[in-house]
Amino acid sequence: MPPTISVMKKPKDAKGTLHRLVDYLADYRWPLLGVAALSVTANVLALLGPSLAGSAINEAAAGAGQVNFERVFYFAKWMLVCYVASSLLTIAINVSMMYISRWIARKMRKDVFDKLMRIPVGYFDRNQAGDIISRVSYDIDVVCTCISTDVVSILTSTVTVIGSFCMMLYISPALSVVVIVTIPVSVAYTVYMRGKTQPRYSRRSASYGAMNGFVEEMFSGQKTIQAYAYEEQVRDNFAGVNADAADAYYQADYYGTTIGPTMGSINNLSLSLIAMLGAVLYMTGGVSLGQISSFVLYSRKFSGPINEIANIINELFSALSAAERVFRLLDEAEETADRETARELTDVRGDVALEHVSFGYDPGRTILHDVNLQADAGKLIAIVGPTGAGKTTIINLLMRFYDVDGGKITVDGGEIRDYTRSSLRGAYAMVLQDTWVFHGTIFDNIAYGKEGATQEEVEAAARAAHIHPFIMRLPQGYQTVISEDGGNISKGQKQLLTIARAMLYDCKMLILDEATSNVDTSTEREIQAAMRQLMRDKTCFVIAHRLSTIQNADQILVVNHGDVVEQGTHESLMRQGGFYCRLYNAQFE
Repeated sequence: MPPTISVMKKPKDAKGTLHRLVDYLADYRWPLLGVAALSVTANVLALLGPSLAGSAINEAAAGAGQVNFERVFYFAKWMLVCYVASSLLTIAINVSMMYISRWIARKMRKDVFDKLMRIPVGYFDRNQAGDIISRVSYDIDVVCTCISTDVVSILTSTVTVIGSFCMMLYISPALSVVVIVTIPVSVAYTVYMRGKTQPRYSRRSASYGAMNGFVEEMFSGQKTIQAYAYEEQVRDNFAGVNADAADAYYQADYYGTTIGPTMGSINNLSLSLIAMLGAVLYMTGGVSLGQISSFVLYSRKFSGPINEIANIINELFSALSAAERVFRLLDEAEETADRETARELTDVRGDVALEHVSFGYDPGRTILHDVNLQADAGKLIAIVGPTGAGKTTIINLLMRFYDVDGGKITVDGGEIRDYTRSSLRGAYAMVLQDTWVFHGTIFDNIAYGKEGATQEEVEAAARAAHIHPFIMRLPQGYQTVISEDGGNISKGQKQLLTIARAMLYDCKMLILDEATSNVDTSTEREIQAAMRQLMRDKTCFVIAHRLSTIQNADQILVVNHGDVVEQGTHESLMRQGGFYCRLYNAQFE
């Protein structure tokens, strides 16, 4: 099923969101103050232009034989100087803001990425990867584009509006009344449209995230889609998601594009009234032709920024909606801090115990009930059971991806919450069913967990994982570059690389969660035999569905519906003829 796109409401705390954006700007206050000074200077120069133009027109309107062309050219020359200087300063302002926005985008993305490194695993279980990527890329781009262009525009428009209005009052208070009358109409319309556009821009950001999530999910499962000949259904589902996103974009842009023309109509009405009243005042001698000309130019300068501000407001609403999504991520609860008395887990032996452990991912819904386990140092513990029994949940608790709701887990006699999280996790090597390799050489991928690993150590781990012969057949051996997500090697080979990585990692405890599901049974037995030799005196937790591969485990923990229903060795459990025996026999029937 395609993801649904919920209609998001406008930001609950627009002022708070704006305040937090200002905090980001505050880190670059001095460059911004410099830009502000340049902006004020550029606008003052631009505001001198209409006044100089009016003076030139008054000189030219003196009548035949009375025109002082020297004065006309004098005012025209300085008007040209003012406009050219204003344009050059505007270019400098835009370039400066481009750099500042890039700095802010870099800082914001760093903050978001650092936050993602501190967020509990549960956040990634609840949110689509595509939506998270959308916040890191698209939403931050929207915010920083707004900062680079709209901040300057708002500052420029503010100076221009105030300066133009003051000049209009100076030229003719009577004509200024017309402008004052149209301002409330413009403000009322802008406020009205704000309520219309802001929630639609919020929905647009949400739709982009949902579409990203759907596309990322479909692309990652492309082989499965083709294997099941499901392309037509996926296209139909995407058409629905795409239609929702297009509708969200249309709704936002539809209302957004009506603001500019409507404000333009209001401004043109104001200009018409100025022309009518100005003609009357000119005929009665209230104003000169040059004053009317200057007033009209100032009125255009006054109305232009108001019209521009109306368009900018739409972009601000979009940026606020995008910023709120980013800040919601930044406000996500982080992993609980280590206790003040927490100590480093050092000199690890590997004695692990679960005592009356209970846990549920959601309040009121318990997954594990009163689980007890004693894993002595150097022993191989297998955890088996049907799908959904709670096997991976036990691993999540051992690694403190989640904290237990009841009972406790100890390592070497100490409760794991009394150790720092980093030292606890550093005591484990972990290989998951979902293999992860990165773009880089095979050597780098194997040596990922051990800084300063030598070629000999990497090769020894690769031999133990039975991946060395394959690597040596490659043109560049261990320096062969793996493409993104290991697209140029098979799943089984990726899994062997991650096993080699875990073997190389210097630790006392090892977790294997279906770590050999993508290799054949014969290779799996060879790897386990080599692993047992290599991982001697290290505590190993293995989740396996192929029960034939864990017959030599020192202890087998049989889990069903969150309860440990049986414990013992393979032989003792088979003699009992209970749940494990039925599982084992079912695999060979």
